[in-house]
Amino acid sequence: MTTISTIGQVAPLSIGPLRLDVPVVLAPMAGITNTAFRRLCREFGAGLYVSEMITSRALVERTPESMRLITHHESETPRSIQLYGVDPTTVAEAVTMLVAEDRADHIDLNFGCPVPKVTRKGGGAALPWKLGLFRQIVEGAVKAAGDIPLTIKMRKGIDGDHLTYLEAGRAAEGAGVASIALHARTAAEFYSGTADWSAIATLKQTITSVPVLGNGDIWSAADALRMVDETGCDGVVVGRGCLGRPWLFGDLAAAFRDPAGAGTASAHPTLGQVAATFRRHAELLVEFFDSEDRGCRDIRKHVAWYFKGYPVGGELRAKLATVESLAQLDDLLAELDGDQEYPGEGAEGPRGRAGTPKNPALPDGWLLSRELDVRERGDLADAELSHSGG
Repeated sequence: MTTISTIGQVAPLSIGPLRLDVPVVLAPMAGITNTAFRRLCREFGAGLYVSEMITSRALVERTPESMRLITHHESETPRSIQLYGVDPTTVAEAVTMLVAEDRADHIDLNFGCPVPKVTRKGGGAALPWKLGLFRQIVEGAVKAAGDIPLTIKMRKGIDGDHLTYLEAGRAAEGAGVASIALHARTAAEFYSGTADWSAIATLKQTITSVPVLGNGDIWSAADALRMVDETGCDGVVVGRGCLGRPWLFGDLAAAFRDPAGAGTASAHPTLGQVAATFRRHAELLVEFFDSEDRGCRDIRKHVAWYFKGYPVGGELRAKLATVESLAQLDDLLAELDGDQEYPGEGAEGPRGRAGTPKNPALPDGWLLSRELDVRERGDLADAELSHSGG
């Protein structure tokens, strides 16, 4: 049920020299937040739209895929790139490259990824456990970034017994980051259960010199306002809630500009409007990949998200999920009853795979010490190799 917030108008968000009239950030999502999706979301709303996570080593090696992923459309400003890395030298080199070649206006470092192939190597949400290594990476990156604002995004920790977010937050603040975002889950929780917004409030109380952003379970503009109200955070980071709903950024912009009207400002698109947005997304993907075949293959994974709750038959859904060309897509979308009204709660709420709680995959002996030993340093040398290319 949508509720109307009683908070006052939320202040604009300043991340270093960047000023966002609407304190909203698109969370980096692998295979999702490419230029096409970022442009689409920007057409609906306002905020900071961050790239997919890009591997620092791949960027330093200038692999074709990583170079393509850091390329922004001319309409994208400010340009925001998220990097992943486990080696302080390589991360600093990647940041130096982005700055020297004027490829970004904002750089974010990923310390929140819970995917086993990342945490197994000591990266993502596993890395802040090694506080010394974390501090080295962040300090080196901030120095390399110079006047470009550098931020971090992290999780609460590895699991309930190994929380890292407060120590990491203080270390990042001391290193000079421009803001800190917290996904209020542990790596063990993946995306399951309910995000612990109280952790965002605790981090906000701990970090006093830079903005703290909250992430987790924002499915509507009302949720975003409630997070700010309950935690005191300076802005929100939206991930799975916008899958198949780029118009959520319009809702967020309207709600933050006029919180009292949050309950009435929500977009309620007809099936025809959803279809038109889906078609626009496909068109942008074709342009991004410079390939109609690849763009159409990529739009397939968005079908269930866009049409969630709408009366689209199983046979038509299946055909949309195997579409091969824009012409075929147009024919299929023409079969829809565009006048069908917004289905309400059926189209709202959680989307994307939540997964189930699990023991995080970690390097052998990772939890025995907060500092790296000689063997672990050797293992980290190869940590990014399997992710080269972004």
